[in-house]
Amino acid sequence: MKEENKENEQQINVELSEEMAEGVYSNLAMIAHSNSEFILDFIRLMPGVPRAKVKARIIVTPEHAKRLVAALRDNIQKYEDQYGPIQSSQDNEPTFSFPISFGGPGGEA
Repeated sequence: MKEENKENEQQINVELSEEMAEGVYSNLAMIAHSNSEFILDFIRLMPGVPRAKVKARIIVTPEHAKRLVAALRDNIQKYEDQYGPIQSSQDNEPTFSFPISFGGPGGEA
């Protein structure tokens, strides 16, 4: 039975260019959704600068968004098991109000 599962598994080769491997720093994420997709905007907000730029926009299906949340939850748990609890600074951060709408209810993270 295990051999059957191995045959059914697909192996995916993922390419990562040097430019993409450098990554993009983001310290703010805005999330919005429609009936068919979730839009995740990753933003770099600099202290004292009134404008912030979206550095990356990722659009995913609702199913993939749910899998992403589960994967993040799993990785956060593994991180905290290894390094200790992550301290949340949400209580000390200012509240932001962005007049951006993607046609449906939205949220911030």
